[in-house]
Amino acid sequence: MADSPSPEADSPAAELDCRVADRDVDLRLSIPAGRRVAIVGPNGAGKSTALSLLAGHLRPDVGEVRLDGRVVSSPRTHLPAHRRRVVTLEQRAGLFPHLSALANVAYGPRAHGVRRRDALARARTELDAVGCADLAERRPHQLSGGQAQRVALARALAVDPALILLDEPLSALDVEVAPAIRRLLADRLTGRSVALVTHDPLDLWALADDVVVVLAGRVAQTGTVEHVLARPTSDFAARLAGVSLLEGGIVDDDEVRTPAGDAITGVRAALVDGWRSGGRAIATVDPRSVAIHAVAAPAGVVPAGAARVGGEPAGAASAGADPAGAASAVPESSATGGPVSSPRNAWPARVVSLAPAGALTRVTAELRDGQRVDAEVTSRSAAEMSLAPGTAVMLVVKAAQVALYPRP
Repeated sequence: MADSPSPEADSPAAELDCRVADRDVDLRLSIPAGRRVAIVGPNGAGKSTALSLLAGHLRPDVGEVRLDGRVVSSPRTHLPAHRRRVVTLEQRAGLFPHLSALANVAYGPRAHGVRRRDALARARTELDAVGCADLAERRPHQLSGGQAQRVALARALAVDPALILLDEPLSALDVEVAPAIRRLLADRLTGRSVALVTHDPLDLWALADDVVVVLAGRVAQTGTVEHVLARPTSDFAARLAGVSLLEGGIVDDDEVRTPAGDAITGVRAALVDGWRSGGRAIATVDPRSVAIHAVAAPAGVVPAGAARVGGEPAGAASAGADPAGAASAVPESSATGGPVSSPRNAWPARVVSLAPAGALTRVTAELRDGQRVDAEVTSRSAAEMSLAPGTAVMLVVKAAQVALYPRP
């Protein structure tokens, strides 16, 4: 794939290179044979359109859809959905209500011309593989949500599909049931060609090999799961990875400067091409590494009474003036007052929102140029600091906890 190549067969299982005008979608992506590709993006980005094009429910205005190297859809050609070796698993199992679990699974092979005896034998094999052999004679209304989704997976695999489409397959399941179904999917889909639409980072790690990030109807980033989440190039991908993303111009080997002039000092990835003075770069920051304290404190010095999360300062309270002129990338102070080796970034900001979650509160603050940084502080600390939208604060982060890489 584009940013981080993946092992691919000679012919991808599926390819999209097409445009749907009324949805303002122009997609170019591929599903390598035997790879599981997650398609992620905000609501309305074009994820469902991609699945509809692959499934045959939608026809492109311009370009082509290819399956196993064969054009199946274009402005002049369209192979209908029922003639494609493509199956879809959605939020709801969609089982035929009048058929037993066994008959539901056997339906696909029968529809493809397999003899009844052989179709039933295959259905029993698939039901056994998903742990539902004892449910063969039950009707869908007699199944729990998790059991129905297991039967739906067995039905999908019984036809030996060339491509499997997963559209938020776990979102309708109870939180107690979803982990078991996720493990089952990971096991049964290994080595198969899969396109997965999800909003859950757990699904990415458990079910996907590669990721395609779609923004505003266009592919914004591709690569392995590890690559995309380690080096996101958009706010959406950064949120998916659980980090904050900042952008600026490259000043030095380990420094980037934001449009407002705040310096971001960090650790540049080794052996990275494209790092040059004047170029554009991205910095990612883990919210757990961000300390919040009042602007009246000396720049870069966190008061001794600061609350802590995981051993790192998580916040400090004191009144202060507007931080617009505060310094950035100041040395960390030692107990004797002298500098030590690791500098700290200090960025003036204002609180935008707070999201309490038990003992911790996620604080979102906006830098002077409008870029946003998340921080996790103890809820007690947030209350003691009287944090609220509009509160002026200083965000302090050790340089060693900021990752830098050039924008692709």
